[in-house]
Amino acid sequence: MRILTITLLALSLAFSLSAQSAYELPFASRDNTIDLAIENTATFPVKQVKVKAQGLPEWITFRSNEVTIDGLSKGEEKAASFIFSVDKKAPVRKDQKLTFVITGPNGQTWTKEITISVAAPERFELFQNYPNPFNPVTVISYQLTVDSKVSLKVYNLLGQEVLTLADGEKEAGYHLELWNASTVASGTYMYRLVTKDQTGKDVVAQKRMMVVK
Repeated sequence: MRILTITLLALSLAFSLSAQSAYELPFASRDNTIDLAIENTATFPVKQVKVKAQGLPEWITFRSNEVTIDGLSKGEEKAASFIFSVDKKAPVRKDQKLTFVITGPNGQTWTKEITISVAAPERFELFQNYPNPFNPVTVISYQLTVDSKVSLKVYNLLGQEVLTLADGEKEAGYHLELWNASTVASGTYMYRLVTKDQTGKDVVAQKRMMVVK
């Protein structure tokens, strides 16, 4: 998915950077591409231009954070392409700055900074706990399309409430809760998540899990 195109212009080996822009990245997306187009408008060729991404947040993973352009003839333009993925644990709708440092053949450096944010998930989902079966700890995860009050409870097969794992406001995005079942007997349990969708309507989802001791 090619989502960003940024143009940098070189004039007598001095880069004139375009104005800062903000970009929204798809939630939990892979193989996204940032293209930085670099044009040599100097009167002579340029060799070995390096572009490096720095200060990356933990939730964004670049296949390689440095690209080298072997050479640019007079008037030539080439792209420094960065391929990256966005982790589902990324905070949504929060601005994050990415910094790209451009280094010329004689050691001159220029910096390009862009602002990105991650879009909210497109759908609500309650995931199967992991591991399952388990003893005694498991992880229950879910994703929300909007900020919402959340209720996540565990029940036995008789429908009796065992405990509450979450009860309160949660931001849109990916969340996880830990359950330590060391105090309950082996058997099958249900976990039920109640929240609201974009229209304010209640949404309920539940799954089963097994404690094996």
